[in-house]
Amino acid sequence: MRGPTVSVVETEDRGAVRHVILARAEKRNAINEELVRGLGEAFEAAWQDEAVRVVVVRGEGPRFSAGMDLGSLRDLSERPQTLRSFRTAILRVWNTLEEMPKPTICQIHGGCIGGALELALACDMRVMAEDAVTGLVETRIGLLPDVGGCSRLPAVVGLGNAKELVMCGKVIDGREAHRIGLANRIAPVEELDAAVDALCQELLACAPLAVGLSKRVLDAAAKPMLAATLEQEVTSQQVLAGSEDFAEGARAFLDKRPPEFAGR
Repeated sequence: MRGPTVSVVETEDRGAVRHVILARAEKRNAINEELVRGLGEAFEAAWQDEAVRVVVVRGEGPRFSAGMDLGSLRDLSERPQTLRSFRTAILRVWNTLEEMPKPTICQIHGGCIGGALELALACDMRVMAEDAVTGLVETRIGLLPDVGGCSRLPAVVGLGNAKELVMCGKVIDGREAHRIGLANRIAPVEELDAAVDALCQELLACAPLAVGLSKRVLDAAAKPMLAATLEQEVTSQQVLAGSEDFAEGARAFLDKRPPEFAGR
């Protein structure tokens, strides 16, 4: 049964599985302050609800999420001094997925770009439609992934693959994501719900305390310097947000033209 709408986020319980749904389909589920706030409330509620044993994050409409809202990008280009506070609010919510003692799954269809992939990386596992596309494209406009993308991606796909994805702003489909380990499982889009449900049932078949504690140990082993690198992300982004590269990248993005970076 689908629960009440929380801002632009909805929830749906399927037994012990709580689906948290990005419900801003008319805006391609783009991430803005309202959506972040709604996700934070939904994740906290799922954490505290003892009846919930698995959390699935998915998007309503034809795509998971197009990433950061265009208005947020415009605000950052005009007021780079707001970067740290805006980023801190997002990261607090994304971190909730990693820290809650329950397994979390991101169900990805359509597109999952930029900050949306950083949200997916904060989940324990990702299940993608074969034809879905995903990538961290921030370097194309003079920025870097700064809400966990640089910090979490290497632990998932290895350093070489992570560098190629981030430094080249590369976009890949579900098949390639599965090949490099970014997606745990893939399925034709019409079978995506069933693939996610099957993974949920496998998790539910295991003891919840053991699952939660193993999650904590695995994350600590894979990302022992996470707090330090998350801080390094934002200090690096502050340099970039005030740079001419980003000024040109933002202008080009808003004008829908290729950027003309110095030395290109």
